[in-house]
Amino acid sequence: MMAEPSGGEPPARAGASRAGGLWLIALAWVALFGGVYAYFHDWNASQINPNRAAVLPQSGTEVTLQRNRQGHYIAGGAINGSEVTFMLDTGATQVALSMTTARALGLVLGEAIRLRTANGEAIGYRTRLARVRLGPIEIGDVAAVATEGMDADVVLLGMSFLKRVEFAQRGDQLTLRAIQP
Repeated sequence: MMAEPSGGEPPARAGASRAGGLWLIALAWVALFGGVYAYFHDWNASQINPNRAAVLPQSGTEVTLQRNRQGHYIAGGAINGSEVTFMLDTGATQVALSMTTARALGLVLGEAIRLRTANGEAIGYRTRLARVRLGPIEIGDVAAVATEGMDADVVLLGMSFLKRVEFAQRGDQLTLRAIQP
């Protein structure tokens, strides 16, 4: 008969117990990092678009947006009933969207046109948007242009929409109000 070493468990069992403990420690670290990532991912998203809750459908004819840390007004909205993220751009003549977004929305593309953008010249395709909604403000038949090379995550809300609303900036807030016909 073999004698067991003093100190409790047989040697094979002690190694298995230690390995199980290491796995639990590793799992705890993964859970901790996952929690930290989730927290900062949501925090970063709120810094990019501080208006996520502010533009939900509501009654009334105006919406107030908070400027983000980069100085832009970013807000959720909809084109033809499909949700998109807008960046308000008074320097854009029309609403501008990526070809990827245009295809996803099922837009009919018209003639090709040459565009002058902040990033140089590009080719775009004219299109019309049946409905564009930002908070409670909805405008129909809005001119737009679809182009390659744009970020598919953001639609530039240009003057073809903005000229049909009143807007005023005070500090870090921009208030848009539907123009009554």
